[in-house]
Amino acid sequence: MKTKSQIVKDWLPRYTGTELKDFGKYIILVNFSHYVKLFAKWNKVPIKGEDRSMISATSGNITIINFGMGSPNAGTIIDLLTAIKPKGCIFLGKCGGLKTKKNKIGDLILPIAAIRGEGTSNDYLPAEVPALPAFAMQKVISASIRDQDRDYWTGTVYTTNKRVWEHRKDFKKYLKSLRPIAIDMETATLFIAAFKNYIPLGALLLVSDMPMVPEGVKTEKSDKEVTKDFAETHLKIGINSLKKLSNHDQTVKHLKF
Repeated sequence: MKTKSQIVKDWLPRYTGTELKDFGKYIILVNFSHYVKLFAKWNKVPIKGEDRSMISATSGNITIINFGMGSPNAGTIIDLLTAIKPKGCIFLGKCGGLKTKKNKIGDLILPIAAIRGEGTSNDYLPAEVPALPAFAMQKVISASIRDQDRDYWTGTVYTTNKRVWEHRKDFKKYLKSLRPIAIDMETATLFIAAFKNYIPLGALLLVSDMPMVPEGVKTEKSDKEVTKDFAETHLKIGINSLKKLSNHDQTVKHLKF
């Protein structure tokens, strides 16, 4: 029987089209190909794996990977990354803002925790283990946000495996009772899988819709506008955060398990 180490060393190149030796030690995880294309354009590097499940691009010590959407893919990419043992990872995701009187489209959310409503994380650790980011990662992301003259919200994100729920009054009532600031489909899985696999991981979420009200539900048109107006800043913050770690501008001792 093959070991996990043997499997992931074969599967990471298989999924991404990138050889293990070509990965950077710092990883940006996204679930939109536009971010990978921007990164490749800015750094004048090729996109690899365009015929694979997870396209990627690498510049210097940073690799960006589009792992797809949903908690199963989130768990898979973290398992695969154990093949290269990254020094730090950042998830740049989109989310739905749940505080209609406070949030607005384009806001940044720096999550301090995630509620494990997706189920996938139960395959990694028991339900009583909280889904938390690596503190030092969130600290350096916070500093990078300030460098861009931006502000951010912080709070708890609810991660779900439900894709079409915006019409469900019962689920919305349930969300209100838990008091999360946002909802997505990956953050809790990434936090738990990264903790299980000893990978330091943080996250910065971009509010792309306000799904608690009918007029706030995401459409193709609205998502394109969010991408046009906010994606570049979102990505720059992620890149600058990893550069700070790579250049030792920020302490990394908290990243050790």
